[in-house]
Amino acid sequence: MSVESTSASASSRQTPRVSARRDSAAPPNMKWIPGGTFRMGSDQHYEEERPVHRVSVDGFWLDRAPVTNVEFRKFVDATGYVTFPEIPPDPKDYPDALPHMLRAGSLVFTSPNQPVDLRDWSQWWAFTFGANWQQPYGPGSSIHGLDDHPVVHVAFQDAEAYATWAGKELPTEAEWEFAARGGLDGAEFAWGDQFNPDGQHRANTWQGAFPFENLKLDGYERTSPVTTFPPNGYDVYDMIGNVWEWTVDWYSPGHEPEAPKSCCIPVNPRGAREDASYDPCQPKIKIPRKVLKGGSHLCAPNYCRRYRPAARHAEPIDTSTSHVGFRCVVREP
Repeated sequence: MSVESTSASASSRQTPRVSARRDSAAPPNMKWIPGGTFRMGSDQHYEEERPVHRVSVDGFWLDRAPVTNVEFRKFVDATGYVTFPEIPPDPKDYPDALPHMLRAGSLVFTSPNQPVDLRDWSQWWAFTFGANWQQPYGPGSSIHGLDDHPVVHVAFQDAEAYATWAGKELPTEAEWEFAARGGLDGAEFAWGDQFNPDGQHRANTWQGAFPFENLKLDGYERTSPVTTFPPNGYDVYDMIGNVWEWTVDWYSPGHEPEAPKSCCIPVNPRGAREDASYDPCQPKIKIPRKVLKGGSHLCAPNYCRRYRPAARHAEPIDTSTSHVGFRCVVREP
């Protein structure tokens, strides 16, 4: 199925029922998301996005863009916080790990120079000692000149720690997806049904044959400044592409089917009650996973068509990478 195809008819481009806008002053750099009822998920793509079901969320404030390096630096400077990938792993948590691998670091994407087996992610991901939010590509790299790029190499606990310090929270999957849709209920992308309307790139994604050929037609090889591409209908940026974003929901391999009665539409759901997945790379260890949303600059038509509001991905909470960040919400009392 082409990414340019239409997943639903024009008649399905409905504006969801919305709640009233909050009257008080907006928190800095946040936008009011009015809330309402929408169709969550997709029946057209990956199995974990199914089935489409109606969900209601209350209004909330959302960061206009992912948390940037300069914003995260303020948090670290104020608190002395040390992120998860900067701390050597505890051998008790990884009893089967090779001793020489129990060093601080994070996963860094490195493009191979030829086609590889797309079933083997180790062909382009490497656990890199010394990689962290300040050295995103490993020792010797830096975030100089990347102040307005999204912070990366943050594990779930790092995102939560920042949110708590800022007086905010991480979004639920339902809140995140509702905001990403920008008022377009059922649209394929955050801006409509065409991936590149009028030939214009609307998000930082991969062009070319992943993972070895990056044509950079959108102008970027890795991350981009968070306001580079146009905002969606709710005036928020980077809901699609650039970096995946953490949510608070535990991952489950699909959505619960919608109840037959409209009175049973879930309101402010929090997803699975507990993690339901295992890390296939470490079958003896249960690795709790949270839901990531939004896709990243590494999402490509030939490998990962997850540059859509409905797309979702399971991420172990003990993992950080060079393409995962986050943004925060403030909910009404």
